[in-house]
Amino acid sequence: MLLRLWRTHLGSRPGLIVGLVLLQLASTLAALALPSLNGRIIDDGVAKGDTGYILRAGAVMLGVSLVQVLATVGVAWIASRCSSSLAARVRSDLFARVGRFSAREMGRFGAPTLISRSTNDVQQVQLVTNMGLAMMLSAPIMMIGGIIMALQEEAGLAWLVAVAVPVLGVVVGVLVSRMVPGFRAMQASVDAVNRILREQITGVRVVRAFVREEQERERFAVANRRYTDSAIRVGNLFATVFPFAMVVLNLSTVAVVWFGALRIDAGQMSVGSLTAFMAYLTQILMSVVMATMMTMMIPRAAVASGRIGEVLETESGVVDTADPVPVPEGPLEVRMSGVTFAYPGAESPVLHDVDLLARPGTTTAVIGSTGSGKTTLVGLLPRLYDVTDGAVSLGGVDVRDASLEDLWARIGLVPQRAFLFTGTIASNLRQGAPGASDEDLWAALEVAQAADFVRRQGGLEATVGQGGRNLSGGQRQRLAMARAIVRRPAVYLFDDSFSALDVATDARLRAALRPWTSDATVIVVAQRVASIIDADQIVVLDDGRVVGRGSHAELLRECPTYVEIVESQAAEEDAA
Repeated sequence: MLLRLWRTHLGSRPGLIVGLVLLQLASTLAALALPSLNGRIIDDGVAKGDTGYILRAGAVMLGVSLVQVLATVGVAWIASRCSSSLAARVRSDLFARVGRFSAREMGRFGAPTLISRSTNDVQQVQLVTNMGLAMMLSAPIMMIGGIIMALQEEAGLAWLVAVAVPVLGVVVGVLVSRMVPGFRAMQASVDAVNRILREQITGVRVVRAFVREEQERERFAVANRRYTDSAIRVGNLFATVFPFAMVVLNLSTVAVVWFGALRIDAGQMSVGSLTAFMAYLTQILMSVVMATMMTMMIPRAAVASGRIGEVLETESGVVDTADPVPVPEGPLEVRMSGVTFAYPGAESPVLHDVDLLARPGTTTAVIGSTGSGKTTLVGLLPRLYDVTDGAVSLGGVDVRDASLEDLWARIGLVPQRAFLFTGTIASNLRQGAPGASDEDLWAALEVAQAADFVRRQGGLEATVGQGGRNLSGGQRQRLAMARAIVRRPAVYLFDDSFSALDVATDARLRAALRPWTSDATVIVVAQRVASIIDADQIVVLDDGRVVGRGSHAELLRECPTYVEIVESQAAEEDAA
């Protein structure tokens, strides 16, 4: 997957890659030329006292060094630019892919791991790309070129190279092979830490309400220890590489000086050649270390790229049809015929053979006990899920045959948990209708019974914190309703949206909403009977099946399940 990411995102920048290759060649060749020039100065200049030669050769060395510096800076700049661009494009691709996921894929991955893959994993790929671009040619050329140049300087010490390089390669290879499972464990541990931290932050009220702080601290500590232990294991192996490399490098240097001195004493080698050979041996071993660093980072980046690829290669269970059928303009009826739905891997369906017809200008309510499938039923219309069996149609068009944008443009959804974006009240309301005027926003706020508190907050430009944290639950719910109302859709879906409102506000909102939605189809999921008592049609769900259908009065006569719900709520009100 790592190679695929490189081909996809770096293959579109051939000019930069060619420039990078040329600069690396220039930098590496300059580095290989310097030790030989230095050896010539020692043998032909210093030994003979030829100051003019020393100055001329020194000027050449200075020019070669300048070329190396400029080429190295250019390589670093291009590598940084390319790796940063790759990371930005991968993050963008991940964001776009996750944005197309249905609720099924979101439930499969979960928010913590998607965040981790979009940040930590992309960072690992960016890091190894940066290092790879900076070293992809320099390390092998430096090693091969260094061996050739060292042999040209003194073939009699070639056996030292033949011993030092394989020893260093074997030691490093063993250490790197042991790091791979550690990197996998680290990535899994990061996901666990992110998941638990997100749960504790999101559910902090529940934790405090049930005095579970100590247990949650321990749960986080366990996940944190796992991550720490895996990171320490990998870190210990990583830290061992450099001491081993330095030991091999220093022993090799000592051996070169020892055996080189013997050859100099025997007149078989010059001091300049010895100096150049030592420099080339250092370059060879350092190139091995550079390649090793790269090799050490590739396993972690490979794991990270695999996790990224898993997201990018996951197709949404809800996709646009190749030949969409346009949804008619104007009022639209909603029809569900023989709808059955089961979550992936579930033993039994959540919904069984549900039939429902909601006409324009009417309000259809769905009520039932917790877990009866109400929210799942409502989610089938905007295709948060696709039905397992049966059909859902809007205006006579099967929702699976309509384009997603066309479908969503006809629907105003108020979810069970109201979510607001960081910004202002106006920017949140215009999520529903980007072109809405201030007058349209205030009209929607009046219907949603939110105008008074918005004025107290400072008006439409009042700040909304992350997730609406600076607002109460009822205020967030009313703003979410206003966001759907300002859209003026053909179909309104209220998924248990009235539960956060007090009875008086609930009644005023429903009264204001009725003329606003006179030509629209309204579907309301509710827990509270009082919120739906005036609905034109009430559908009662029990264990995913329709067990009652009719008005409030009809259901009181004919549906025992509905009577049970009414009586239980009446008993709760009396007890209160």
